[in-house]
Amino acid sequence: MRPPEPPDREPPEEDAHPFLRMLDGLLNFVFIMVCMTAAVFYFVRVEFDRPGPLPVSTVLVVPKGEGASAIAERLERDGIIADRRIFMTSILYFMYLKGQGTLKAGEYQFDKQATMRQVLDTLVEGKSILYRVTLPEGWTSQQIVSRLAAHPDLDGQVPDVPSEGSLLPDTYSFGSKDTRDDIVQRMQHAQAKFLAKMWDERDPDIMVSSPEEALILASIVEKETGKADERPHIASVFHNRLRKRMRLQSDPTIIYGLFGGIRDHPITQSDLERENPYNTYKIDGLPPTPIANPGRAAIEAVLKPAKTKDLYFVADGTGGHVFSATLAEHNRNVVKWRKIEREIRARQAAEAAAAAEAAELSELGGLVPEGEVAAVVAVGGPIPLPKRNPKR
Repeated sequence: MRPPEPPDREPPEEDAHPFLRMLDGLLNFVFIMVCMTAAVFYFVRVEFDRPGPLPVSTVLVVPKGEGASAIAERLERDGIIADRRIFMTSILYFMYLKGQGTLKAGEYQFDKQATMRQVLDTLVEGKSILYRVTLPEGWTSQQIVSRLAAHPDLDGQVPDVPSEGSLLPDTYSFGSKDTRDDIVQRMQHAQAKFLAKMWDERDPDIMVSSPEEALILASIVEKETGKADERPHIASVFHNRLRKRMRLQSDPTIIYGLFGGIRDHPITQSDLERENPYNTYKIDGLPPTPIANPGRAAIEAVLKPAKTKDLYFVADGTGGHVFSATLAEHNRNVVKWRKIEREIRARQAAEAAAAAEAAELSELGGLVPEGEVAAVVAVGGPIPLPKRNPKR
């Protein structure tokens, strides 16, 4: 038997024309590019309207002359937007392709979790902030809440007084949509962020073991002096005392423990003897909580104190302090301060007496009949004026 005949083969197809092959490849490329562009456009649009990363409302200053790319970097660095590349893509589309306005310089308020669309609209509309509120360093949380409550351009209430030391004092700008609680949240966020940054940069030899302890000591430093250049020196004294297991003996802690941090005259010996958890004349180490809301300088002073051996300080009568490393030297400085203190009190008493005399003369002056002696008050007493001529 012989094998079967092989099947007939179909003749090979003729090769397509080179132009048709090129056209087919071009169509495939265009189709792929269209799909990719649509996917990118959809992704950008979704991200453009997605809630942003901003945890609390914040304020951003856009300087004059800053370009769109620099603004986008600033927004990303401050945590207002998540991705500057998507923001720049949106700027190219809306501003350069559709011609819908330009970014304007100014001071702007952005709401919590503002979308990129809201951020871009704010910058294009150029509606700058109109309101500000100043919260001083060293105020208690209750004082800060009271000032916010009294501000006429803020709405809403603060549900609870924040914990002492959790607010960063500063001047805060805000817009018409901000509430009092928004400002409190911004202050808390700013304090936590600054404290974390400074804790990472702290001096390794400091005598506080946690950011919370640093905040407590910073609040004491804040209340001890109003001079910024003294704070690192004041902080060094407290660190040195803690290192030697000496009590802090800080008067502001007593005032906070007894009177909530507000008292308009010096403490007395009986105040020093009264037991309370904030009396650093009686307790060892730090009090249980901060006694105020410290500012940036006080926090930095505690975490980067001056290098000294001083253990004492006392007022010098000029708003500052004189420091000493020994008790004997400190006692001599206290004697000098007592003399200055007596002089200050004598001067205040004289000024009060002069003011009382002036008030009495002013009250009597309203009852003097026309033609009698009139007087004006100056330093040193009243100066008589000549009698008024009744014939004139």
